[in-house]
Amino acid sequence: MRMLISFAALFLSVVLMQLSTGGVAPLDALSGITLDFSTQQIGFLGSAHFFGFFIGCWWAPRLMGSVGHSRAFAAFTAAGAIGLISHMLVVDPIAWAVMRVASGICVAGCYTIIEAWLQAKVTNETRGRAMGTYRIVDMAGQLVAQSLISVLEPASYVSYNILAIICCASLLPLTLTTVRQPETPAAPRLRPKLGLEISPLATAAVVVAALSSATFRMVGPLYGEQVGLRLDQIAWFLSAFILGGALAQYPAGWLADKFDRRKVMIWLSVAAILCCVITALVDTMHPTGVLLTAFFFGATSFPIYSVAAAHANDFATSEQRVELSAALMFYFAIGAIAAPFVASSLIEWYGPQAMFLMIASAHGILIFFSMLRMLARPTLVLRTRYVWAPRTSFTIGRLTKTDREAGEGQ
Repeated sequence: MRMLISFAALFLSVVLMQLSTGGVAPLDALSGITLDFSTQQIGFLGSAHFFGFFIGCWWAPRLMGSVGHSRAFAAFTAAGAIGLISHMLVVDPIAWAVMRVASGICVAGCYTIIEAWLQAKVTNETRGRAMGTYRIVDMAGQLVAQSLISVLEPASYVSYNILAIICCASLLPLTLTTVRQPETPAAPRLRPKLGLEISPLATAAVVVAALSSATFRMVGPLYGEQVGLRLDQIAWFLSAFILGGALAQYPAGWLADKFDRRKVMIWLSVAAILCCVITALVDTMHPTGVLLTAFFFGATSFPIYSVAAAHANDFATSEQRVELSAALMFYFAIGAIAAPFVASSLIEWYGPQAMFLMIASAHGILIFFSMLRMLARPTLVLRTRYVWAPRTSFTIGRLTKTDREAGEGQ
């Protein structure tokens, strides 16, 4: 309880920031439909968000070193609030893309600062409970954020203003806390080549994980609207994906620690393909069926990133793990930047089912590549422990490094 109280300001800031920036993606998609943006333009907004996310991941540690944690958090939050509140002032897809870059910078920057703060304050005794609570708080914020679109009117200044107010409110817990700011950690070196050198398969898997997650979260509202879901049903559709992914983390982790992680990735991809094919081939599915396929798709595709990260860390040294985490996040960001625009283009050309066929094709390629890598590299007997790795910032590797090493050699 003392630990929770000491981190209460951080966790409250996470929830508020997640509510505001997590709610803007589905709201933008539905607002774009209302304002007659093209499907490609709406997908481009999602790509712009992840471009900003990449910039924020790279910039945040450097800004923290210059002005400190609280001031950097205030700067990133201000960028997110400006991006939100500007939406209905300039109704143009290109201008909105710039605003979404600002929201992406806000998300990555705020997560980097919060995770750096957590890293400095946790001990080996409290790390597991702190990280568990952090994951629950973050996932709860994501779930509620998706449901906001059921009560926020698309293309409304009031809706964006509410999100901007929540974003500004995330400033209060962290900037008013009496807990002393930690020392600024050194920024991890970004070495994308390291991921390819240590594990080409893990690198490919995080790209596929990005393609699945970014496509669903950024373009999913378009799919839901085109298959006839109501506004509240689209909210449940997006929430079902996240809930499925959250609930699957423990069984996926148990399997990844017990069996060859490449086989676990293969079977997760097989199940994800099955969900995609069912969704794509069934033209008139009851809304309950759509929600169930979204739930199972989240359960099968969401854990792939963490399984891939665990597989890569099996082959990394202790000194490489923080930079390896940053490298995997880099490839996730690259995949997430490309995925929404490509998916929205396919929807515009071939219809809503094309989104799931694209994702299924990516998982099919991952299965084939996994089999090739199983022939090229033998299964390890001594492995690190599976860790649910949030895809939040380049610095998350600092928080998960000790957890992995605690289970090394199992």
